[in-house]
Amino acid sequence: MSANSADTARMVDVVLVKGGRTKIRYPAELLQDDGTRVVVRAPFAGGTVRDFGFVRFEPGDVFTEYYWRDRWYSVKELRDPVGTLKGWYCDIARPAAVSGTELVVEDLDLDLWRSADGRDVRRLDEDEFEESGLTERDPAAAAAAVAALDLLERLAREGGFDELLV
Repeated sequence: MSANSADTARMVDVVLVKGGRTKIRYPAELLQDDGTRVVVRAPFAGGTVRDFGFVRFEPGDVFTEYYWRDRWYSVKELRDPVGTLKGWYCDIARPAAVSGTELVVEDLDLDLWRSADGRDVRRLDEDEFEESGLTERDPAAAAAAVAALDLLERLAREGGFDELLV
C-alpha cells in the first residue's frame, strides 16, 4: 500500500480493536506507507465533544495519525479546524497490521498525552490497563506495552518525540 500520487487520495478504514471487539472504525486518507510506518489523516470520528479536562476533541478537529508495524504505539497529532495544534494523543497498542484497505490496531488501554507546547505530558488509563488482565493473559504483551509507554513519556519529556513524526 503506497500513497505516492497527490492526484488520487487513497482511503483506508482505521479499525481500532479493544478486548477482541471493534471499538471504532472510520475512514482516513492514506498519506504514506513506507512498509514500516503508515500515516493517515482523518476528521475526529467521535461525533460529539469529548472533554478530557486537559484537551477537547471536537467536531471539525483533524487527526494526523502515525502507526508502525514494528512498534507498540501510535501517535495522533490533533489540530483544530483552522490548523492550530492542540497536541498529541498516543495510544499504546500492538503493532499495526494492514490488510487490504484496513489498518487494524489493537488498543492496550494505556495512553499518553503531550500538549502542543510540550509542557503537559501525562500518562493516562493505567487503571484500565491494570483491570484489563493483560498482565496475566499475555505477560510479554503487557511488558511491551509498559515499555512503550515509558519510552514515549521519556521522548515527550526529554526530547526526541518530534523525530517520530518526520
